[in-house]
Amino acid sequence: MTLQIMLVDDNLTFMASVKKTLKLVPNTQVVAEAHNGQEALELAQRLQPDLMLLDIVMPGLTGLDVARAMQGWAHSPRVLFLSMHDNESYRIAAQALGALGLVGKANFVAELLPIIAGLAAPSAEVSS
Repeated sequence: MTLQIMLVDDNLTFMASVKKTLKLVPNTQVVAEAHNGQEALELAQRLQPDLMLLDIVMPGLTGLDVARAMQGWAHSPRVLFLSMHDNESYRIAAQALGALGLVGKANFVAELLPIIAGLAAPSAEVSS
């Protein structure tokens, strides 16, 4: 089973780096990209990805707003936050929203790849 991933970030350069990095992980597919929170909610509801890699600080709806809005959905994606604002208050907020965690953008390759590889492993169960 392929882990379907949606990327949400207003920084197009960073999103391109994440997408390129994810190509290194077997059994994963980027199925959508959104550049703001409203677009993320619309695409996620329509496409129902398994995992959303979500920036916290974006104009309009923040990543935290997006995760909060999806909590009531019958089939909400798992959320992993990516942020250059890697601090304790955001980590606590991410945990309170049931996210898999928060990965700092400064070191995203070293932190993100093991998490994604674990989720995409053939023996891993993805429940959306």
